[in-house]
Amino acid sequence: MADDDCCGVDQEQIRSPGYRRALWIVVILNVGYGVIELFGGFLANSQALKADALDFLGDGSITFLGLLAIGWSLAWRARSAFIQGIFLGLLGLWVLLSTVLKTLTDTPVEAGLMGLFAFAALIVNLIAVVPLLPYRDGDANMRAVWLFSRNDAIGNVAVIIAAGLVALTSTRWPDLIVAFLIAALFLHSAWNILRDARRDLKVATSRATDPLTRETKSE
Repeated sequence: MADDDCCGVDQEQIRSPGYRRALWIVVILNVGYGVIELFGGFLANSQALKADALDFLGDGSITFLGLLAIGWSLAWRARSAFIQGIFLGLLGLWVLLSTVLKTLTDTPVEAGLMGLFAFAALIVNLIAVVPLLPYRDGDANMRAVWLFSRNDAIGNVAVIIAAGLVALTSTRWPDLIVAFLIAALFLHSAWNILRDARRDLKVATSRATDPLTRETKSE
């Protein structure tokens, strides 16, 4: 019995060149555009853009960790996903706290720039998500990568809507509200990733202590 099989995960799929290629596409697009969008966030003075940019950068960084985890045992892939969940949770807390501080200032948001960078982000993210679709139901590590990419797309749409509302209302509150929502999305996904990682680690541990499993491996 293979140690890696869990929750219907196809190990040939995990190790396939297509999966590796999909992850590299995510890494390159997300890290590359994350830097650009972060610059745009400061340029437009948009907290939502900055939060979305951190989502991109976090996605790219964690997906790179997912690349390293290919070929590892189920237990180590679960530990990798656990690190991803903690990282995403910390990002969510940072966005939440920094947005709270932003509510104390009154600097206007450039709605046009905000919408432009957010729309470009959506296009980039859709390109990155498509190669991941066949792998979204895999182990905790694969699901973590999928959740990051899904969050990016949701965040992009929310920022575009916020840019329109900023332009219509001439206030910065739509921008701040979306930043809060992105922070909440970070924290919710972090919880899901940590839950899945804990489940996979429990399965791996039970197999390691199961005499029948050890006997099968030794044959």
